[in-house]
Amino acid sequence: MGRSGEGPALPRRQRAGPGAGAKGKPPRGGAGQRFALSVCFLLIPAVLLLQRRQAGPAPEWLFRGDLFLPEVSRDIRDDMPDDLSPSAQIDYDRLLGGLLIEGFDERSCRSRYQFARYHRNAARVLSPYLIERLRRQEALQKKCGPGTKSYNNAVKQLRSTQSINGTSDCNYLFLIIHAGMGNRMLEITSAFLYALLTGRVLLVDRYKQIANTFCEPFPGTSWLIPSDFPLSYNEFTKHSPESYGNMLQENVIRGNTYRSLASARPPYVYLHLDGDYAFHDKLFYCEDDQQFLQGVPWLIMRTDMYFVPSLFLIPSFQDELSKLFPEKDTVFHHLGRYLLHPTNDIWYSATTYYRAYLAKADKVVGIQIRIFEKKGILQRNGPFPHVLEQILSCAQGEKLLPEIGVTDEAAARNNRTIAVLATSLSSWYSDQIRERYSEHHTVDGTTVKVYQPSHEEYQKKKNRKHNMKALAEIYLLSMSDVLITSGFSTFGYVAQGLAGLTPWIMYRPENHVVPEPPCGRAMSIEPCFHQAPYFDCKAKRDADLGKVVPYVRHCEDVSWGLKIVNETRL
Repeated sequence: MGRSGEGPALPRRQRAGPGAGAKGKPPRGGAGQRFALSVCFLLIPAVLLLQRRQAGPAPEWLFRGDLFLPEVSRDIRDDMPDDLSPSAQIDYDRLLGGLLIEGFDERSCRSRYQFARYHRNAARVLSPYLIERLRRQEALQKKCGPGTKSYNNAVKQLRSTQSINGTSDCNYLFLIIHAGMGNRMLEITSAFLYALLTGRVLLVDRYKQIANTFCEPFPGTSWLIPSDFPLSYNEFTKHSPESYGNMLQENVIRGNTYRSLASARPPYVYLHLDGDYAFHDKLFYCEDDQQFLQGVPWLIMRTDMYFVPSLFLIPSFQDELSKLFPEKDTVFHHLGRYLLHPTNDIWYSATTYYRAYLAKADKVVGIQIRIFEKKGILQRNGPFPHVLEQILSCAQGEKLLPEIGVTDEAAARNNRTIAVLATSLSSWYSDQIRERYSEHHTVDGTTVKVYQPSHEEYQKKKNRKHNMKALAEIYLLSMSDVLITSGFSTFGYVAQGLAGLTPWIMYRPENHVVPEPPCGRAMSIEPCFHQAPYFDCKAKRDADLGKVVPYVRHCEDVSWGLKIVNETRL
């Protein structure tokens, strides 16, 4: 097998050209045969050009390697033979139980209706009420979205900077996009749920590669903020006077009582919900503050977190959330699959890689490796031998991978193959795992093959291709049968949520020592809210918010964070 990032070496029967002779020698043939071959080669470019004109632009291949094989480089269509697993599943729910609707152009966004083909895990319970609310939200997005009369009036009102009295049919939540790919997906999903709960139109930053990575989620409209939006929103920080926290602290919001509903609302409020937010910013999660914000036409939000667990602690949202999510730990699972559809280049790369290397395996074990060492930007991803030992100790101890034999005696082969999909900024870990399984027999005779699509060495948040690769690998991980993830990593959170898989979480090592135990099973498939507040709004004092309701607990990997769990599984 080839080194990670260069593409694993292809089986010999796939790499060799038709008619290849023994030991790679060219076959014998006369002049006529050679002439016929030369004519064929001359015609190939013309045929390819004709096909490209008929089929549109060819998808971009994100992972390096010679993977353009006849059986995997075809246009990915719904009517292609379903050969994704040893036991092919002909039927699949292309609309994800009603999350999606018909009517989108399938060729412009293939992932929308093909997602279910590549996810063999059983879907979680979907509420009919959630489906109804999504249809209403779609209607709202179309009624009030960019280019409509309602949107133009709302922008005109925004330019006027006058205080607002009364309500409007169209209120907006504009999300400023930033941070890495995993965080982006979590912040988009959190903002969408808040928009759904508060009857707002969700719009996102058009300048942060969103159009290059995700398809439009709403029919008949766009979720991208128009280029002529009047606010210089990239200049907003936690120190901005327009931030809700600063307005509270400076007593700018006035009225008969603190945050009085009788007071006039500003035309917009900036919500600074990043990890560095201060006490007054966190009052966003209080009931009284939500009542005040409800009357503000424009909310401009900046966040890099999955703040959904704190929404479950706001009394006015609790009944609605219970109806939307009877299985409470399915918020990201459902909303992520509804909202986040990779563009064709990304989807093509993920599915082509899956078909070539993972589809025929009896089991796919996804291992997401994130290193949190502080040794400098180029060194902090390894190699760290203790991390390698933690990975193997977790995978073998939990029976996710077979143990390696201690003797040279080979166990009887059982024709069973496990494909390991590793994602990491470094290739060293997958190389070492591959080497161990290739040099030694497994105790039960299972064949283990190790693959890693890319290794970027360090994170490049602003690089377009880097982000596209990251998203492709997130979706590849979500196609696994079981998952091992690194604690504290949003990359792993997103993959487990999309898949609907409860992962084994590797705990963060201290002092370069493998933790004991090296990993543990997560309580739920939900992501963790890393920087959750600890202020009890009702009691007006600090409190342990992981003990307020039974379905919001502290995270396994972040003791101060919060995550949603399902009451029936406690």
